[in-house]
Amino acid sequence: MMRVNSLAFRLFALSAVCLLFFLLVMGFVLTTMFRDSLVRFLDRELNQHLIVLIPDATGVGENKLQRPADPGGAPYNIPFSGWYWQIKPLGTNEGPLYKSDSLTTQVLRLPSEIGVEPDEQDLRFGYVEGPDDQLLRVVEREIVLSSASTPDGQREEKRYSFAVAGDSYELQENVLKLTTELIVALTVLGIGLVLVTIIQVRFGLRPLHAISEGLAAIRSGQAAFLKGELPREIEPLQRELNALIQSNRDIVERARTHVGNLAHALKTPLSVITNEARNDDSKIAEKVSEQAAIMHDQITHHLDRARIAAHSRVIGGIIEICPVMESLVSALQKIYGDRKIQLRLNCAPNTKFRGERHDLEEMTGNLLDNACKWARAEVELNISPPIASSNGDQKKLTIFVDDDGPGLTAQEQANVIKRGRRLDESKPGSGLGLSIVAELAHLYKGNLELENSPKGGLRAKLTLPCS
Repeated sequence: MMRVNSLAFRLFALSAVCLLFFLLVMGFVLTTMFRDSLVRFLDRELNQHLIVLIPDATGVGENKLQRPADPGGAPYNIPFSGWYWQIKPLGTNEGPLYKSDSLTTQVLRLPSEIGVEPDEQDLRFGYVEGPDDQLLRVVEREIVLSSASTPDGQREEKRYSFAVAGDSYELQENVLKLTTELIVALTVLGIGLVLVTIIQVRFGLRPLHAISEGLAAIRSGQAAFLKGELPREIEPLQRELNALIQSNRDIVERARTHVGNLAHALKTPLSVITNEARNDDSKIAEKVSEQAAIMHDQITHHLDRARIAAHSRVIGGIIEICPVMESLVSALQKIYGDRKIQLRLNCAPNTKFRGERHDLEEMTGNLLDNACKWARAEVELNISPPIASSNGDQKKLTIFVDDDGPGLTAQEQANVIKRGRRLDESKPGSGLGLSIVAELAHLYKGNLELENSPKGGLRAKLTLPCS
């Protein structure tokens, strides 16, 4: 299904409009040509009848007419047959001198009476309404007959109108039949051309789909750069995208180097200050040690944020979650082995995280470490199967960490994620763990939520992108 704002829809819509216009014009031209051809054929037939009629009526002598025989090939003797002829004097109020039996008591209306001008052959062609509401095609010619000279030397001339008419119903029927057949043929042709256009548009845009798939492969860690042969018009785009990817990686690498240098530059003098303060028992030294510890935590926090920001701007890979979780659970079981904390792991198979392994370990490790600190005897780690996000753009996985500790109130759950907030100073730590997890999850377009656990303690719900 093509979206309205897509390039494929624009190309298809433009082609469809042009095709529709072309087919309509072609249909109109063909119908007009066919109708004109039928009219010319009928005009030739009527003129042939007129050519036969005139000599037959004027062959008796000067200025004398006789009733001609009906021209052959048409039913002029059947009333209202649609075929008529008529001879009428002009310049008088007299009616027709002679007419076909098919006219009965009717009088044929003439093209000259409706203002039709004669052509180069002195013929007038036109449509008139005939008997029984028939639409007639009429050909008319004016004939001048001269009598013998009078005693004063003048010759008397009389003008007569010779007209032959044929019913145009058959002509209209043929035009209508052709129009119907033409509509069917052009419709089939149009459908075929539309299908060809769709195929052409899809084939023409295939290189862009290849670039999209290549970028998806790079984003998922399956490729480093865009590869493959592309049309000459698309190659510059491929080169620029590869250059942008390389530039992004260079920037991230420089940022990591600067972060490492800054960490070394700050932590080394701070360690010296801390050690010197520990060697002094004065209250000032104690205050210096306390503030140095706070500074160390703050430096660690901001360096972590800088590292997180650098990671969020680099294209990550696809990480198998279950092996990482098993490694974390094994490590924490050793750390908290003296408390006999029972850690359970339930991991959906083939679940993959889209991002950096270190970030996954840090987020989950912080949550597990926090749960183990507060748990009485049990901590459970559950990784749910991936589900589509609400907007349908990317799948999400959910990590649940439950403990059977004292839990938190709703107000405490909202406050504990804030940077540096610790609800119990007796537990070790800086209070930055959950805030780091929340910030890191946010940079991955995920989120961290705290709620009451079915085990009676706290549940940490971490949502992350997956593949």
